[in-house]
Amino acid sequence: MPIRLAHRIIDLDRVPLMKDMPSVQAVKDIYISSFVSLINEPKIDSSSSESEFAQKLEALYQRHSNVLVQMARGAYELRQALRSGDIRGANGENGIEFEKMNACHEFLDRFYVSRIGIRILAGQYLALRGPPLKDYVGLICQHTSPYAIVQHAVDDATFMCNRKFGDAPEVIISGRMDLTFAYVPTHLHYILLELLKNALRATVEHYGVDAEWPHVEVIIADKQCNEDVVIKISDKGGGIKRSNTKKIWSYLYTTADPAIQEGMIAFDNDKDHSVDAPLAGLGYGLPISRSYARYFGGDLSVISMEGYGTDAFIHMKRLGNSREPLPT
Repeated sequence: MPIRLAHRIIDLDRVPLMKDMPSVQAVKDIYISSFVSLINEPKIDSSSSESEFAQKLEALYQRHSNVLVQMARGAYELRQALRSGDIRGANGENGIEFEKMNACHEFLDRFYVSRIGIRILAGQYLALRGPPLKDYVGLICQHTSPYAIVQHAVDDATFMCNRKFGDAPEVIISGRMDLTFAYVPTHLHYILLELLKNALRATVEHYGVDAEWPHVEVIIADKQCNEDVVIKISDKGGGIKRSNTKKIWSYLYTTADPAIQEGMIAFDNDKDHSVDAPLAGLGYGLPISRSYARYFGGDLSVISMEGYGTDAFIHMKRLGNSREPLPT
């Protein structure tokens, strides 16, 4: 784990533009502190020293719990600096096109994938030390029910949509309701909640608050011969412009109202994601969701028809037959 932290500290120190953002500097300080704490940890040679190490690791784990949000704030700070002209292009022009900032995008991809790995390593160790839970081996549920997690995510997304608009479109679930397989439920819930929030919001905004909305559909597909477990989320919320399809995977792009983004910057939360957050926020939801899916060998894809709606596909490999995608 210290090696992984060291790679990210170097990355945080070298990434162009973002390294100067206050929130990114705060994250670097957290990583440096954690690295120093771990390399100075004495050798574990007894059950009592292992217990002390676990307590320290738990404290570090909690300290890192809102790093995802802090980095998203750093991206927001960069967007603001670009728009205000505080950061200028190579020829002195105001602003830099987001899609040309490959170094920042590649850095954020590496950072978030690495962070998922670090959280899995620490979380699995800590979970295995705790009281055993039925069907669980650490963080992994051996009988994860996609239907149960979809229903949980639907409830959360509906709650958030109700809070924003006063009501929410119906979500209909179909397909393999009885399916179970080994997976990390919290990862799947995060992905589903992000996609369902987007689908509900798009539907309401496309038809209007007082309209009769079409339902959002979730299909769970699997057969024993299938390579992946696949979940499709379909909406009729007007779709995405073809010119914006690449931008939705950018950490530096969001369709949220600027006032909401400012509210998110001031939003004090000690977790990566919460139903207390706005329905649309800082713009990291989709790319982070894809990182979660890819971490275990799966993927997330979006196909949209402008003027009609959007289909999102979550592909999940059954755990045990994919390698960790370690960034360099």
